[in-house]
Amino acid sequence: MKLAFYDDFKLGVVKGDVIHDVSAVVKDIPHVGPGDLMSGLIARFGDYRGKLEAAATGSGTPLASVRIRPPLPKPGNIVCMAVNYMENGTLPKKPQINAFHKAATAVIGHGDTMVLPDEPATIFEGEAEVALVIGKRASNVPASEAMDYVFGYTNFIDGSARGLPSTGFFAMKSRATFAPIGPYLVTADEIADPQNLPIKLTVNGETKQDFNTNDMAHNIARCIEWVSSVHTLEPGDILATGTNHRGLSSFMDGDVVELETQGLGKLRFNVRDDLKRTWLRETRQDRKEKNEEGPTPQVSGKYAKPE
Repeated sequence: MKLAFYDDFKLGVVKGDVIHDVSAVVKDIPHVGPGDLMSGLIARFGDYRGKLEAAATGSGTPLASVRIRPPLPKPGNIVCMAVNYMENGTLPKKPQINAFHKAATAVIGHGDTMVLPDEPATIFEGEAEVALVIGKRASNVPASEAMDYVFGYTNFIDGSARGLPSTGFFAMKSRATFAPIGPYLVTADEIADPQNLPIKLTVNGETKQDFNTNDMAHNIARCIEWVSSVHTLEPGDILATGTNHRGLSSFMDGDVVELETQGLGKLRFNVRDDLKRTWLRETRQDRKEKNEEGPTPQVSGKYAKPE
């Protein structure tokens, strides 16, 4: 099942190119907003699935005529795995498992805009990722049982403002609008093998990242095992599984970014920079092949360094 919020955060079930309003089915779930409505539904999904399927009938509304909202507008936790890909087998050994938190207030949805802040970042990037969504409370979960705790999956972008004077992941990762997700939340039963999903990210129609989840250093089950050993995960929490860094490139004003993962739909969002800064369009791999060190250089605008 594909779940989505749309327009004024009505809950819908997506089938093909239409969406069915199922908000009446879940009105009895205690909530004060769409965030805890979705987490409440996830925690009680077994009681509601049949009702949702029964309500998602008829002609529905064309997706093209509605505004899609983030399917998880206010998750309790966003945990992002760090350096969790073997970079197409180019790393000599598995990196140490690691993760960081990203602010829930960074979430935006399909069709929204990532806004680059007035900060002296060396580059702004967005990492294409598959995120899993937790279905039930998870604490000290063994890897052998971990997949039973996955409710579903969604596309996820981990926005980054790299090279800031304030070092650390907080200033780099938790900026407003730096966590585009969606367009919808796909239940786990629709994804036959989450460890074999092609992922593609384009910027203005040009492919930048093109990789597969089979390149993960630590698979989804191991990620859940490790993260849940550090802190408890609750229904509706997001665990983003990392990216292949070779295709990372600059995000700039006016960019249209699209992330598509097999089975998860296509997430599209815009980029705005009121300072109109520009960078070269090279990827990290492009620079490596030319034996060039450091991030892709900024070529114009505020904070650009003179040659």
